[in-house]
Amino acid sequence: MKSLTQKTYHAKAADIKADWYVVNAEGQTLGRLATVVATKLIGKDKPTYSHHLVGGDVVVVINAAKVKVTGKKLTDKIYYSHSGYPGGIKEIALKDLLVKDPTAVIRHAVAGMLPKNKLQALMLKNLKIYAGPEHNNAAQQPKELQLDKKGAK
Repeated sequence: MKSLTQKTYHAKAADIKADWYVVNAEGQTLGRLATVVATKLIGKDKPTYSHHLVGGDVVVVINAAKVKVTGKKLTDKIYYSHSGYPGGIKEIALKDLLVKDPTAVIRHAVAGMLPKNKLQALMLKNLKIYAGPEHNNAAQQPKELQLDKKGAK
């Protein structure tokens, strides 16, 4: 008699094909943009998703300097870093970080939404962020990822 058990599909590294997407961050809310980008990097929107592989897509974010935040976050949101030495804490407000390095704001938001494991650094390598409208990845022919005010369409 034939067994009636089902087999669970697990993708192999050779089965995974990464697509390229370009996202325009101009006028987009930071958190909603970061959730869409994180989902694409993880690959949870693909039928070949496997939690033990980097199966996501490559995402190019342009116009990072024109991202929008709501409420009083521009002045009240503080990013902290610590050197590990006594008195080695540094802080910078979101408003100042947008002027100094607008790509760091989006990278920090997306990194916080990725899984905290060894794959996080590999997924972040698939995130390319540019402060202006120009990017260096035209040769990969990225598809435009359309976003509305609430996130992905």
